[in-house]
This record gives sequence, structure tokens and C-alpha cells, in this order.
Amino acid sequence: MIQDLGNHVFHNEYQPVPPTEKDYILHYQNHEVLANTAKGTLSFPTFWDAAKAQPEIYQNYIYLFSIDETRYYLVPDFQASWTPEFSFADISVFRSFEPKEQAFALITGFHLFTWYQKHRFCGACGHENVHDQKERMLLCPVCGNTQYPRISPAVIVGVRNGEKLLLSKYAGRNHTRYALIAGFAEIGETLEETVKREVMEEVGLKVKNIRYYRSQPWALSGSLLSGFYCDLDGDDQITLDETELAVAEWFERKDIPYEDYDVSLTREMMLQFKKGLDA
Repeated sequence: MIQDLGNHVFHNEYQPVPPTEKDYILHYQNHEVLANTAKGTLSFPTFWDAAKAQPEIYQNYIYLFSIDETRYYLVPDFQASWTPEFSFADISVFRSFEPKEQAFALITGFHLFTWYQKHRFCGACGHENVHDQKERMLLCPVCGNTQYPRISPAVIVGVRNGEKLLLSKYAGRNHTRYALIAGFAEIGETLEETVKREVMEEVGLKVKNIRYYRSQPWALSGSLLSGFYCDLDGDDQITLDETELAVAEWFERKDIPYEDYDVSLTREMMLQFKKGLDA
């Protein structure tokens, strides 16, 4: 999955130290990132790249995280013209480009970029927030309100019916990949209750034997996904919620329409079932 970095180590502790020339700048524009994607590889501008055109680049930055000994930063006033050898690419390149640690940095940085962008002002009194220097937190200097990065709990659900697995496709999406039932936890419910509710709401089925599998951070929705397998409880007749799903159907193990793992918890759970490793 996207967070499995092999021998590389992700450090998410907040350390707002000054950047060095080898450290990376993550610069986003809407749903795009400034990068070099030549030959299927992914790289980002360094402070050395930008300093050639803008020596003052070291004066205004937001520390994000580090991977191994290399740090990643946002630069609020960054101009793409400072690094003409890099161009904007849709952030979806994280799904297929290497190296994997750069793909993970791209999507994790996007999560933080979106949070910073949407929380410039205090939600309590409306004054502009300032960055705390000890932890990753935005502080209102007027009323003292604090805001931390938003992480929304959500579930991915592999519903089993004997040797069959329920696969679905989202409604109103450009892509047509099969997925599993998924949804966000609501106020006052456990993740197991979220599993039961989401399955009932989206396909009208009851489930039992809910078992936790594995979790994954998923920056596109600002969520922490928890994967569960469960078994059908009763009738297997699907009642589709067409506002959420375009299709939902049962697949035999051998007919699961994928052969390779990718960056997502969804795909891993589907292939684990296909290989009989879901028990």
C-alpha cells in the first residue's frame, strides 16, 4: 500500500527546522503538484533548484515531515516559474509513479496543504490563525482557539457470501474501477457499527462476523481507513442506493477482476480474498 515504504522511514513529528538546499518543496495548485515525471519517475524541486531564481526562498516556509534524512516543506509564496524544469501534474500520479516514498510524500503533503489552505482563519472568531512553533497546530492569537489537522475515520468493507465477495462501483465518478463498500463513521458509533450501517444503506444487506483486517491513511479524503471483512447475514438480494453506487454485484474468488496489488487498502483486500488469504 502507499504507506509501505520498505527500508525508508517516515517521520511525521513536527520539527520546524530551517531547510537545507537538498530538502524538497511540495507546491500544489488545486489538484495538481509541481513535479518532474520524466520516464515514470517522480521528483520535486529542491530549495537549491528554487534558490537559483529566488535566493530569499529560505525565509518563508512550512515544515511538513521528513522521509529518512530529507525534509519536505510548503512555501506559501512559491512561484512555479522559479523552477522551469518542473511542471504541474495531477496528483493521481501517486498511484503509479516511482519511487514509492516520493509518491507517499506527494499525497501526504497534499493532505496537509489542503488543511492549511482551508484553515487560515479561526472558526470561532474569524481572525487569521498563526502557526504554533512546538506542534502542528494553528492558533488564533485573539481568542486562543486551536485547530489540528483533520483526520476522518472511515471503513472499507469486504462483504463475503461464502466464496463470493461484494464489489461495487461509485456513482458519478470518472474512473470505473471496482471497489468495496466504504463510508465515514458518524457521531456516536463504533467502527463495527459503521460497517453494518454503510452496508445496509448502500446495498440493503445485513452482515455478521465483522473482523478487523488492516488500516491505511488516505489523504485524498483526509481519512484514516480501517479495513474489515464480514459475512452476509441472511438474504443476498442487493438493493442498490443509486445515489452512492452505480453497480454492486457478487464475484467468485477466481473472477475478482485484478491480478496485481496497488497503493490502496481496497485493492489489497480484494486480492487477499481472491487468493484465499482473508480468513
